[in-house]
Amino acid sequence: MPEISRFYGITIKMYFLGNEHNPPHIHAIYNKSIALIDIQTINVIEGNLPKRAERLVKEWIKIHKNEIIDIWISQKFKKIEPLN
Repeated sequence: MPEISRFYGITIKMYFLGNEHNPPHIHAIYNKSIALIDIQTINVIEGNLPKRAERLVKEWIKIHKNEIIDIWISQKFKKIEPLN
């Protein structure tokens, strides 16, 4: 599963080439916590993260939503800028 971004100790990953299922989502990993977050609704659909990490990931998705959706649709890997 390629890493598309990393910030504040949080790793953002996405499966490629038909290995994943809808809804479009990213995998956010922070220490031992993992959450799947719907790109469109920006809601956690599985797992959990500490509140601060979840807030940062959701902020990052809002900023980069179009880029993330483009990756999901095109299945073309690219890095996305981290949250600063």
